[in-house]
Amino acid sequence: MEIAATCSVSSRGWTVLFWTAALFNLLIGLAAMISPEASIDARTVGLLVFSFGVVYIQVARDPLRFGPVLWAGALGKLGVVGLLGPGAFGEGGSVLVAGGLLGDALFALGFLAFLFKTSEE
Repeated sequence: MEIAATCSVSSRGWTVLFWTAALFNLLIGLAAMISPEASIDARTVGLLVFSFGVVYIQVARDPLRFGPVLWAGALGKLGVVGLLGPGAFGEGGSVLVAGGLLGDALFALGFLAFLFKTSEE
């Protein structure tokens, strides 16, 4: 991945990625928690998504120290894409959900690039 080749582990680019991931998760999680139509299951998932946003804040503040927790983030994001992707991208799927899943996939790839980059240094 090109970003991994051009950014050192301590680069500002990684910090921007993690702050963006945090904001993404915080906003989506909060929206799911406060949606009047959301079921208790959807609100619970929203709380977990929001909580991962808090984790990404910690990673953004100190990537070398907290970066290893991104394995859980990458696994979770790729798992959600795998579980929800066929319905979201298929006939009758939701553009909003598909957009969120695309974001998750991109963040997962960024997390993996960071993790593999740190294992090389």
